[in-house]
Amino acid sequence: MPDNDALYDVCERTKNPEHASVDDVVELVLERAQHPRTEHRDAHLDEMMATVVDRYGTGPVRTVIHRVLVDHHPFRTATHDLEMRNVDGVRIGTAAGQFLTELNAQHDD
Repeated sequence: MPDNDALYDVCERTKNPEHASVDDVVELVLERAQHPRTEHRDAHLDEMMATVVDRYGTGPVRTVIHRVLVDHHPFRTATHDLEMRNVDGVRIGTAAGQFLTELNAQHDD
């Protein structure tokens, strides 16, 4: 599926309080970037986010996550005007989508 076809179950978009918010996703991305899991199947996402956050800071990462999850921007163009490489938008969007799915699954338990 092309990266711009997804609609994410994020509270700001769905208005469903059962869905995780963008802030929840950003907090998890930053937490995992700061403390990457080592023995987890998705540890590569944590390490990738650590590199991206170190390179660009938290503000641009937060902006890309919001643009992808709420504003429905394609991963590559979510970096527009942020002095960020398009490939890093793909990395951020991929991790944010995975972490959102994880957060929403926790709400379902």
